[in-house]
Amino acid sequence: MAQAGLSKLGSGTSIVWAILLIVFGFLAIALPFATSWGVVVVIAWLVIFSGGFQFIHAFQSQGVGHILWKLLVAILYLIVGLYFLLHPLMGVAAFTFALAVFFVVEGVFDLVAYFQARNAAGSGWILFDGIVTLILGLLVWRQWPSSSLWVIGTLVGISMIMTGTTRLMMGLAARRLAHS
Repeated sequence: MAQAGLSKLGSGTSIVWAILLIVFGFLAIALPFATSWGVVVVIAWLVIFSGGFQFIHAFQSQGVGHILWKLLVAILYLIVGLYFLLHPLMGVAAFTFALAVFFVVEGVFDLVAYFQARNAAGSGWILFDGIVTLILGLLVWRQWPSSSLWVIGTLVGISMIMTGTTRLMMGLAARRLAHS
């Protein structure tokens, strides 16, 4: 069973997908605004679909209060999703601001976690992660809204490159292990 997993991981198809992920990651970094716009459009459609499911779910609920509340939530989802579709630049700015806030809060929590676990082995990595995340959040926040033009696309691209590289290295290692 483990041999089947290794051969699948080291298959040519798996390696090709990893390389494509790396290439598309570089494209995302080269075209950060287009990537950011694309991310907002995809999220807008997901919010709209979610609103539709909320609407259907509302009529499966019991009691007028529950139905009305779920209908209001569904309408909110639909309005927000449509707004982001019709105004993707505002969506990019809103997501970038939310990302900056998220990074700042995550950085602060990581710093708190470090001071709670500073005697544990490897706790220096928590401190390092917290400092880097906090600085990243503050940099994005200070440059907002102009950072909206590049932040989401660049981060998506970096993530794609890292994931593709990891999968490529894992696939090549599995291929070497399967051949030995």
